[in-house]
Amino acid sequence: MTPKDSHYARLRRRYRVARLSEFVPMNKDCIWYYGFHTVEAILHNPKRRIHRLFITKNAYRKLNPGNLISASSLKVIESKMLTRFLGSEVVHQGILIETESLVAKNLDDLHRFSLIIVLDQVTDPHNVGAIMRSAVAFGAHAVIATQRYSPKESAILAKTASGAFDLIDYITVNNLSEALKTLHEMGFKTVALDSEGPHLLHFSFSGQKLALVLGAEGKGLRKKIKETVSVLARFDMPGVIKNLNVSNAAAIALYSAHSYLKQFNI
Repeated sequence: MTPKDSHYARLRRRYRVARLSEFVPMNKDCIWYYGFHTVEAILHNPKRRIHRLFITKNAYRKLNPGNLISASSLKVIESKMLTRFLGSEVVHQGILIETESLVAKNLDDLHRFSLIIVLDQVTDPHNVGAIMRSAVAFGAHAVIATQRYSPKESAILAKTASGAFDLIDYITVNNLSEALKTLHEMGFKTVALDSEGPHLLHFSFSGQKLALVLGAEGKGLRKKIKETVSVLARFDMPGVIKNLNVSNAAAIALYSAHSYLKQFNI
Protein backbone atom coordinates (compact mmCIF):
# COMPACT_ATOMS: atom_id res chain seq x y z
CA MET A 1 0.00 0.00 0.00
CA THR A 2 1.38 3.40 -0.98
CA PRO A 3 1.54 6.33 1.50
CA LYS A 4 -1.34 7.94 -0.38
CA ASP A 5 -3.47 4.79 -0.06
CA SER A 6 -2.67 4.60 3.67
CA HIS A 7 -3.69 8.22 4.10
CA TYR A 8 -7.08 7.69 2.50
CA ALA A 9 -7.62 4.45 4.44
CA ARG A 10 -7.06 6.39 7.69
CA LEU A 11 -9.53 9.04 6.58
CA ARG A 12 -12.15 6.39 5.81
CA ARG A 13 -11.67 4.79 9.25
CA ARG A 14 -12.01 8.16 10.96
CA TYR A 15 -15.19 8.84 9.00
CA ARG A 16 -16.70 5.49 10.01
CA VAL A 17 -15.80 6.05 13.67
CA ALA A 18 -17.30 9.55 13.57
CA ARG A 19 -20.53 8.22 12.07
CA LEU A 20 -20.81 5.41 14.62
CA SER A 21 -20.20 7.85 17.50
CA GLU A 22 -23.79 8.96 16.99
CA PHE A 23 -24.86 5.71 18.61
CA VAL A 24 -23.15 6.31 21.95
CA PRO A 25 -25.93 6.02 24.61
CA MET A 26 -27.09 9.21 26.33
CA ASN A 27 -26.55 7.61 29.76
CA LYS A 28 -26.05 4.22 31.41
CA ASP A 29 -29.80 3.67 31.84
CA CYS A 30 -30.51 3.88 28.12
CA ILE A 31 -31.17 0.86 25.93
CA TRP A 32 -31.20 0.57 22.15
CA TYR A 33 -34.26 -1.18 20.69
CA TYR A 34 -34.93 -2.17 17.10
CA GLY A 35 -37.64 -3.78 14.99
CA PHE A 36 -40.92 -2.33 13.74
CA HIS A 37 -43.39 -3.72 16.29
CA THR A 38 -41.03 -3.14 19.20
CA VAL A 39 -40.37 0.49 18.33
CA GLU A 40 -44.00 1.18 17.47
CA ALA A 41 -45.09 -0.03 20.92
CA ILE A 42 -42.38 2.08 22.60
CA LEU A 43 -43.48 5.21 20.74
CA HIS A 44 -47.08 4.69 21.88
CA ASN A 45 -46.12 4.00 25.49
CA PRO A 46 -46.53 7.22 27.53
CA LYS A 47 -44.37 5.71 30.29
CA ARG A 48 -41.33 5.68 28.04
CA ARG A 49 -38.69 8.41 28.13
CA ILE A 50 -37.35 8.44 24.59
CA HIS A 51 -34.12 10.15 23.60
CA ARG A 52 -33.47 9.42 19.92
CA LEU A 53 -34.93 7.60 16.94
CA PHE A 54 -32.86 6.59 13.92
CA ILE A 55 -34.96 5.48 10.98
CA THR A 56 -34.60 4.79 7.26
CA LYS A 57 -36.79 6.51 4.66
CA ASN A 58 -38.73 3.32 3.95
CA ALA A 59 -39.35 2.64 7.64
CA TYR A 60 -40.40 6.26 8.15
CA ARG A 61 -43.10 5.96 5.49
CA LYS A 62 -44.39 2.77 7.13
CA LEU A 63 -44.28 3.94 10.75
CA ASN A 64 -44.95 7.66 10.27
CA PRO A 65 -43.49 8.64 13.66
CA GLY A 66 -43.68 12.40 13.07
CA ASN A 67 -46.54 12.93 15.54
CA LEU A 68 -45.05 10.63 18.17
CA ILE A 69 -41.59 12.12 18.70
CA SER A 70 -40.04 15.58 18.45
CA ALA A 71 -38.19 16.47 15.27
CA SER A 72 -35.00 17.12 17.22
CA SER A 73 -34.97 13.50 18.45
CA LEU A 74 -35.53 11.97 15.02
CA LYS A 75 -32.91 11.34 12.35
CA VAL A 76 -33.36 9.69 8.97
CA ILE A 77 -30.39 7.42 8.29
CA GLU A 78 -29.19 4.83 5.80
CA SER A 79 -29.90 1.19 6.54
CA LYS A 80 -26.25 0.23 6.19
CA MET A 81 -25.35 2.48 9.15
CA LEU A 82 -27.78 0.60 11.39
CA THR A 83 -26.39 -2.70 10.15
CA ARG A 84 -22.84 -1.55 10.79
CA PHE A 85 -23.74 -0.56 14.37
CA LEU A 86 -25.96 -3.55 15.28
CA GLY A 87 -24.30 -6.26 13.21
CA SER A 88 -25.42 -8.06 10.08
CA GLU A 89 -27.21 -10.79 12.09
CA VAL A 90 -29.68 -8.31 13.63
CA VAL A 91 -33.01 -7.79 11.84
CA HIS A 92 -33.51 -4.10 12.62
CA GLN A 93 -36.09 -3.37 9.88
CA GLY A 94 -34.63 0.10 9.43
CA ILE A 95 -35.51 1.37 12.91
CA LEU A 96 -33.44 2.00 16.04
CA ILE A 97 -34.65 3.83 19.13
CA GLU A 98 -32.88 4.90 22.30
CA THR A 99 -34.99 4.96 25.45
CA GLU A 100 -34.57 4.63 29.19
CA SER A 101 -35.63 1.47 31.00
CA LEU A 102 -39.19 1.30 32.24
CA VAL A 103 -39.79 2.04 35.91
CA ALA A 104 -40.24 -1.26 37.74
CA LYS A 105 -43.73 -2.13 38.98
CA ASN A 106 -44.50 -3.98 42.21
CA LEU A 107 -47.04 -6.56 43.33
CA ASP A 108 -49.35 -3.95 44.85
CA ASP A 109 -50.32 -2.92 41.32
CA LEU A 110 -51.88 -6.33 40.59
CA HIS A 111 -54.95 -6.26 42.83
CA ARG A 112 -57.22 -5.02 40.02
CA PHE A 113 -56.16 -7.69 37.52
CA SER A 114 -57.74 -11.07 36.74
CA LEU A 115 -55.06 -13.01 34.82
CA ILE A 116 -51.29 -13.00 35.28
CA ILE A 117 -48.30 -15.23 34.51
CA VAL A 118 -45.68 -16.27 37.08
CA LEU A 119 -42.32 -17.64 35.87
CA ASP A 120 -40.07 -19.68 38.16
CA GLN A 121 -36.49 -19.08 37.03
CA VAL A 122 -37.19 -19.04 33.29
CA THR A 123 -33.94 -17.52 32.05
CA ASP A 124 -34.12 -17.56 28.23
CA PRO A 125 -35.18 -14.11 26.92
CA HIS A 126 -36.60 -15.72 23.78
CA ASN A 127 -38.95 -17.85 25.88
CA VAL A 128 -39.94 -14.98 28.15
CA GLY A 129 -40.52 -12.70 25.17
CA ALA A 130 -42.71 -15.30 23.46
CA ILE A 131 -44.67 -15.76 26.71
CA MET A 132 -45.25 -12.00 26.93
CA ARG A 133 -46.57 -12.00 23.37
CA SER A 134 -49.06 -14.78 24.17
CA ALA A 135 -49.98 -13.12 27.47
CA VAL A 136 -50.96 -9.89 25.75
CA ALA A 137 -52.84 -11.81 23.04
CA PHE A 138 -55.00 -13.59 25.64
CA GLY A 139 -55.61 -10.59 27.88
CA ALA A 140 -53.16 -11.25 30.73
CA HIS A 141 -52.02 -8.16 32.58
CA ALA A 142 -48.62 -8.96 34.08
CA VAL A 143 -45.65 -11.31 34.05
CA ILE A 144 -43.91 -11.96 37.36
CA ALA A 145 -40.39 -13.39 37.37
CA THR A 146 -37.56 -14.00 39.80
CA GLN A 147 -35.05 -11.20 40.28
CA ARG A 148 -31.91 -13.31 39.96
CA TYR A 149 -32.82 -15.92 37.35
CA SER A 150 -34.80 -14.06 34.73
CA PRO A 151 -33.85 -11.88 31.75
CA LYS A 152 -33.53 -8.16 32.30
CA GLU A 153 -35.11 -5.58 30.04
CA SER A 154 -33.19 -5.81 26.77
CA ALA A 155 -33.45 -5.48 23.01
CA ILE A 156 -33.55 -9.27 22.57
CA LEU A 157 -36.39 -9.67 25.07
CA ALA A 158 -38.40 -6.84 23.53
CA LYS A 159 -37.79 -7.97 19.94
CA THR A 160 -38.98 -11.51 20.73
CA ALA A 161 -42.04 -10.08 22.49
CA SER A 162 -42.83 -8.20 19.25
CA GLY A 163 -44.15 -5.10 21.03
CA ALA A 164 -45.72 -6.92 23.98
CA PHE A 165 -43.01 -5.81 26.40
CA ASP A 166 -44.49 -2.30 26.42
CA LEU A 167 -48.06 -3.62 26.68
CA ILE A 168 -47.75 -5.70 29.86
CA ASP A 169 -46.27 -5.19 33.32
CA TYR A 170 -43.01 -7.06 33.93
CA ILE A 171 -42.40 -7.48 37.66
CA THR A 172 -39.39 -9.16 39.25
CA VAL A 173 -39.35 -10.32 42.88
CA ASN A 174 -36.64 -11.55 45.24
CA ASN A 175 -38.71 -14.31 46.84
CA LEU A 176 -41.19 -16.02 44.53
CA SER A 177 -42.86 -18.16 47.18
CA GLU A 178 -43.60 -15.05 49.26
CA ALA A 179 -44.92 -13.34 46.13
CA LEU A 180 -47.31 -16.25 45.59
CA LYS A 181 -48.57 -15.85 49.14
CA THR A 182 -49.20 -12.17 48.43
CA LEU A 183 -51.18 -13.12 45.34
CA HIS A 184 -53.28 -15.48 47.45
CA GLU A 185 -54.06 -12.59 49.80
CA MET A 186 -55.21 -10.59 46.77
CA GLY A 187 -57.64 -13.35 45.85
CA PHE A 188 -55.66 -15.07 43.10
CA LYS A 189 -55.77 -18.81 42.65
CA THR A 190 -52.28 -19.91 41.65
CA VAL A 191 -52.34 -22.78 39.16
CA ALA A 192 -48.93 -24.32 38.44
CA LEU A 193 -48.22 -26.45 35.40
CA ASP A 194 -46.45 -29.72 36.10
CA SER A 195 -46.32 -32.78 33.84
CA GLU A 196 -47.01 -34.95 36.91
CA GLY A 197 -49.74 -32.72 38.32
CA PRO A 198 -52.67 -34.62 39.84
CA HIS A 199 -55.35 -32.47 38.18
CA LEU A 200 -56.17 -31.59 34.58
CA LEU A 201 -55.71 -27.89 33.88
CA HIS A 202 -59.22 -27.07 32.70
CA PHE A 203 -60.68 -28.61 35.88
CA SER A 204 -58.33 -26.65 38.12
CA PHE A 205 -59.74 -23.17 37.63
CA SER A 206 -62.02 -21.46 40.15
CA GLY A 207 -62.75 -17.91 41.20
CA GLN A 208 -62.25 -14.82 39.10
CA LYS A 209 -58.51 -14.26 39.53
CA LEU A 210 -55.95 -16.67 38.10
CA ALA A 211 -52.16 -16.76 38.23
CA LEU A 212 -50.59 -19.34 35.93
CA VAL A 213 -47.24 -20.57 37.25
CA LEU A 214 -44.62 -22.12 34.94
CA GLY A 215 -41.14 -23.44 35.66
CA ALA A 216 -37.94 -23.50 33.68
CA GLU A 217 -37.45 -26.15 31.03
CA GLY A 218 -35.59 -29.17 32.29
CA LYS A 219 -35.73 -28.68 36.04
CA GLY A 220 -39.33 -27.44 36.10
CA LEU A 221 -40.85 -25.94 39.23
CA ARG A 222 -38.86 -25.80 42.43
CA LYS A 223 -40.08 -27.83 45.41
CA LYS A 224 -40.93 -24.73 47.46
CA ILE A 225 -43.04 -23.32 44.64
CA LYS A 226 -44.95 -26.59 44.25
CA GLU A 227 -45.73 -26.51 47.95
CA THR A 228 -46.93 -22.90 47.83
CA VAL A 229 -49.27 -22.80 44.82
CA SER A 230 -53.00 -23.48 45.11
CA VAL A 231 -52.96 -26.46 42.75
CA LEU A 232 -50.65 -28.46 40.50
CA ALA A 233 -52.17 -29.16 37.10
CA ARG A 234 -51.24 -30.86 33.85
CA PHE A 235 -52.36 -30.82 30.24
CA ASP A 236 -54.42 -33.65 28.83
CA MET A 237 -51.81 -34.88 26.33
CA PRO A 238 -52.57 -38.33 24.83
CA GLY A 239 -49.41 -38.44 22.73
CA VAL A 240 -46.04 -39.99 23.54
CA ILE A 241 -44.42 -36.62 24.34
CA LYS A 242 -45.56 -35.28 27.70
CA ASN A 243 -43.53 -32.08 27.90
CA LEU A 244 -43.77 -28.84 25.93
CA ASN A 245 -41.53 -25.85 25.46
CA VAL A 246 -42.38 -23.41 28.27
CA SER A 247 -43.58 -20.72 25.86
CA ASN A 248 -45.88 -23.20 24.06
CA ALA A 249 -47.21 -24.44 27.40
CA ALA A 250 -47.87 -20.86 28.46
CA ALA A 251 -49.84 -20.13 25.28
CA ILE A 252 -52.10 -23.18 25.78
CA ALA A 253 -52.61 -22.39 29.47
CA LEU A 254 -53.42 -18.74 28.72
CA TYR A 255 -56.01 -19.76 26.15
CA SER A 256 -57.60 -22.16 28.62
CA ALA A 257 -57.63 -19.58 31.42
CA HIS A 258 -59.03 -16.89 29.12
CA SER A 259 -61.81 -19.23 27.99
CA TYR A 260 -62.68 -19.95 31.63
CA LEU A 261 -62.70 -16.27 32.67
CA LYS A 262 -64.99 -15.28 29.80
CA GLN A 263 -68.00 -16.55 31.77
CA PHE A 264 -67.41 -13.66 34.19
CA ASN A 265 -67.16 -11.15 31.31
CA ILE A 266 -63.52 -10.59 32.24
